This record gives sequence, C-alpha cells and structure tokens, in this order.
Amino acid sequence: MISSKLPKMFYGGDYNPEQWDEATHQEDLRMFKLAGIDIATLNVFSWALIQPDEVTYNFEQLDQLINNLYESGIYTCLATSTAAHPAWMAKKYPDVLRVDADGRKRKFGGRHNSCPNSPTYRKYSEAIADKLAERYKDHPGILVWHVSNEYGGDCYCENCEAAFRVWLKKRYGTIDQVNKAWNTNFWGHTFYDWDEIVLPSNLSEHWGDNNSTFQGISLDYSRFNSDSILDCYLLEYNAIKKHIPNSVVTTNLMGFFKQLDYFKWAKHMDIVSWDSYPGLTTPVSFTAMAHDLMRGLKDGQPFMLMEQTPSQQNWQAYNSLKRPNVMRLWSYQSVAHGADTVMFFQLRRSVGACEKFHGAVIEHVGHENTRVFREVSQLGQELQQLGDRTLDATVESKVAILFDWENWWAVEKSSGPTVSLNYVEQVHKYYASFFRRNVQVDIISVDSDLSKYDLVVAPVLYMVKPGYAAKLEEFVQNGGTFVTTFFSGIVNETDLVTLGGYPGELRKLLGIWAEEIDALHPEHRNKIVMKDSLGKLNGSYECGMLCDLLHSEGADVIAEYGEDFYQGMPVITRNTFGKGEAWYIGSDPEDSFIDGLLEQITADKGIQPVLDTPAGVEASARYKDGKQFIFVMNHNAETESYDLKGLEAHDLLTDTRLSGSVDIEGRGVQILEVNKA
Repeated sequence: MISSKLPKMFYGGDYNPEQWDEATHQEDLRMFKLAGIDIATLNVFSWALIQPDEVTYNFEQLDQLINNLYESGIYTCLATSTAAHPAWMAKKYPDVLRVDADGRKRKFGGRHNSCPNSPTYRKYSEAIADKLAERYKDHPGILVWHVSNEYGGDCYCENCEAAFRVWLKKRYGTIDQVNKAWNTNFWGHTFYDWDEIVLPSNLSEHWGDNNSTFQGISLDYSRFNSDSILDCYLLEYNAIKKHIPNSVVTTNLMGFFKQLDYFKWAKHMDIVSWDSYPGLTTPVSFTAMAHDLMRGLKDGQPFMLMEQTPSQQNWQAYNSLKRPNVMRLWSYQSVAHGADTVMFFQLRRSVGACEKFHGAVIEHVGHENTRVFREVSQLGQELQQLGDRTLDATVESKVAILFDWENWWAVEKSSGPTVSLNYVEQVHKYYASFFRRNVQVDIISVDSDLSKYDLVVAPVLYMVKPGYAAKLEEFVQNGGTFVTTFFSGIVNETDLVTLGGYPGELRKLLGIWAEEIDALHPEHRNKIVMKDSLGKLNGSYECGMLCDLLHSEGADVIAEYGEDFYQGMPVITRNTFGKGEAWYIGSDPEDSFIDGLLEQITADKGIQPVLDTPAGVEASARYKDGKQFIFVMNHNAETESYDLKGLEAHDLLTDTRLSGSVDIEGRGVQILEVNKA
C-alpha cells in the first residue's frame, strides 16, 4: 500500500509549474509548506514540452521540478503526460486524430483527442512512459505513477472499425455466433463476412443520444471502446512496470462515468484514484455513493482522492464557490468512505485558457492571505495531527448494492419502455435510503463475493449475465436477503430477451411472473396499497414510471396496485427461498416507501446504523487495529445534536472526550475513535 511510504495521508494535488517562471515556482514551494502539502502531481499535460519531435526528449526541466519538490519535502505523483498528443504528431500522423459519430475527422485541439486504436498514438504513448520510467526508476521522491488523465471519449475511424472486427472474432469466434448474439435476422442484417460489419454510429445504427436500432451491436461497441482505451492504459502501465516492478501505478477515474467499465479497469490498477467534482446542489448522498463505488472497485481497498476543487469549478453553467468549511467537510467525507489521500486540482490557478477560473490552493492574487488558502492550511494541519491513525482502515458493510456498467449501457440503449428510466438514479434512490439512516453500503460488481453480506440490493437488474441467477439463488438459499426491482431479469448479456416470461432467470428465485410492463407518463401515478402493516409501512404510497403486472408463483403479496385496470394485482412481493428471502418491487415508489421497506428489512437482519443522527448529519465508520473511527459530518449550516448512546469516544480533531448528547457545529466534522466491541 502506498500509505506505508508516508507517515500520514498524502495532501496536495495537480501542479503545473511549467506554466510559470522559476521565481513563481520557488514562491509556490514556500506556500506549500505553509499549507502542509506534501505531494504534487506533475507532468499531466507536458508531452509537447518533453517530446518536440519523434526522437527528441527533453527531461531537464522535469528533473529540476522533481528535485526542487523533493528537497522541499514534497513527493511527486508523476504523470505520463499522454492525455493530449503534441501538435506535431497530429500534423505528421493524422491517424492519431479521432473521428466522431457523424464521420467527421477532428483536427488538433482539446484533450482526450487521440484515437485509442491509432498505431501512432500507441507507439509514442508507450515510448514516453518507458522513457520516464527508465529515467526516474530510482528517484526517491516519486511515490505514485499517474498514467494519462481522465480517460474517455470514443472514435469511429477505420482503424477502430478494423479493431472492432478483431475484438468480435475474439469474443464470438465465428460470424454465425455474432449473428445469433445480435439477432441479425431482424431487419435483414445477416452478416456473411467480417468486413461487412461497420461500427454503430450516426451513419449506421444510431441516432441522437442512446438511440440504437440494434442494441446488441451498440452494446458490444461500448464494451469494445472501453477495452480499447484500457489497452492504451496497459501499454503505459506495463512500460512502467518493466523498469519499476514495485511501482504504484494508477489513473484518475471519474466516479459514475458511463463510457468505461471501471470494475474491469480496476483489476489493472495498483490503487484506485478518482476526481470528485460535485456541484453545489449535488446530493451529498450521491457523492458518498461515488466514493463507495471507488472503494468497491477493488473489493473494499482504500482509494486516492486524486482531484477535488478547493473552491469552485469552471465547466458548469453556474460555478458557485464552496461555502466556508465545505471543502474541509467534503474532504473528510471522502476519507470516511475510504480515501487515503486528499488532493486538489489545482495547486496554482492557470493564467490563461479554459481552466483559468477553476479553483486553486493559490489564487491569481498569488499570496496566502485568502479564505481558500486558510481553509486548505487548516485541513493540512489537521491531517498532520491525525498522522497514520486512519490509514488503511477498512469500511465494514453488511449491505451491498450491485452496480454493473454493461447493465447500465444496456438499460439506457433499450428501445423502451420509457425514456425516464435512468439506471444511476435508480441505484442512488436505494443507496440514499441507507445513507439517510447511516447504514453502510458496499457497491459491488457481478464478480463480487456475496457471502459476506446479509442483504444485496440490485435495482433494475435488466441484464442477467451467465451464472448470476444461480449465484443469487445460492446467496438467498444460504440465508441472505435479495431485493430487486421492476425491469429486472429481462435480457441476457447480448441484450436478447430471456423467453418464458419476465423476470427470466430470476423467476424461480422471486416466485413471480410479470405479464406486462406499463409505462406511465411523468404526470401519471399509481398507488402501492399495503395488504397489512409492515413495520412503519401501512396504507398507500405513490408509485410510477414503470408498473409490472405481476402474478405470484408462490411469493407472498405484500402490496397491490391501487388504481387502473390492474388494480389489485401484486406490486410488492416477498418469496421465501431456502433459508432466505427475495423481494420484488414492481414499480418506482416514493422515497418514504423505500425508506420504510429497507428499514424493516435491515431491522429483521439485525443490521444497525453507525449512529442515529438528525437529517443532514452523516455518520460513517472505518476500522483498524481493533479501533472504530466514526466520522460524524454535519452537512447542515446549523448546529445539530446527536446521542452517542453509551459509547465513549475520543474526538481526534479536538482531542476531547465525548459521551451522551453531543453537539456538532454547522458543516462541522468530528472523528470519533472508539474501541471496537
């Protein structure tokens, strides 16, 4: 783990000294010390400076920067600079330029502008990573290697089309298997030769956002594109490992970023890192869920918060400032959910171009007498005080929520039944219910071990991959509780409908059959009517968007529809299966219903919240060496109170003992050390 190389959390961020003169660089080093900054990410966009042509490499300036930082007690997270290719490369080798979904070839400009299947890009990106690793393999100041930056985008050029056909051959083996997987007898799409297959784009199968005439083809393109970009990352990863086998190599992810299957990517990252940029109105539960996703990518291992803004962003329509203490609050929220670093973009504001108004530790005024710098310095002092006490601490959860990128792609490429269905929003809806009660959650993949959980929730499990239904049956058979929702069990991994009635392979486990699916307009609602009271649930609740018309095949009917021609049909069911039970939620309920249902299920399973707190006060815990570290975070602007209920705690930030009723100031943070029972 990287944390063993420092006595405390990494604290720092992206630094672009190549944009400034030496005097400014020296002034920055002075202020970094004041702020407690001990790591800087260098060389993210310096490819054109380092490599002015095919054969020339200039490392002297980078040498000086790394050495200056190290001599000042600041370590380097060294990037490979390959997120934007040099202009000379685009001019001389046009295959490096991407082609968009409308068939237009880009010119040089922007970033993420390289075709992932360009032989030129692959050759030179691998080469510069190799040169950097060879040069700096023994430098004591480099602790982490940062490949490229915020990978993303897509390309529809001839090289990608040829590579797509190769990818398909590896996946399916024969053209007949491709035809079967894609159901190409529909609309006369049967292929007889690999070269007949073209990329799905706005020139072929696509129109607008997420609209496709052949979801199987489009789904495989999404897989292929994610794999193609991953291959580029692996070229650089392996070039570094060739020279430094024990290096820590990462690339910065972007939370719920749709284009790349991060569960697949994380298998090739030594530590997960990500860039967190919530807006002023982003629910704090959504940010927490994103942190939990990043922790879940490597089965609960701590991650790096690689970027956040100290104050404001630059790409939103309204780039509001973070209010006083919010940067500190959100920083600790990342730590509470598994971060072992706190890092920013950027350390000094750029003087020009599109990020000149993106927040920074050092503002354009150029000195330390700013609100932002004072807040950054306060947090730096606190992290010094914390030392290594929470490093490598784990999060322990008995609840898991399934998240699957391929399911996401498939759900939102579907040709119906509603445009209102948003997979991530549905996942968040269930996550937020646990969050409101401080019940800790792991975000897991279809490959994750289910045996350590008591409750697994899989909202909108539209795609059921081979063997997963059996895996869920085993989990429930052994005593687990499984919860899933409408529009689940519909298709297989190539987006072909599982025949024999919805929910397909989940039908046996759930003990139901869904005859039809009704799509309601946004202004239309139905009702969930409880047959009997269930905990706090009684009476009726609103539901909408989609309504499955269910028949019980052995499942207990907990609630029925209250309106329309399917009034009285089941909407909520519970099926006993072996030692456990499987729940089905046949429509999209109001939040209060989800809260009541999940509260009752967790109570039945003996799953306890970290703490009982008022609305807006989050409590999350990490564990290490027999200690529990409870992070209490007040997202409200006003002081709130909560009860420790017999716990004796030590607040590490104020070095005070706490028990009984405790006050926490508005936007305040407490880190409570408790001996684990």
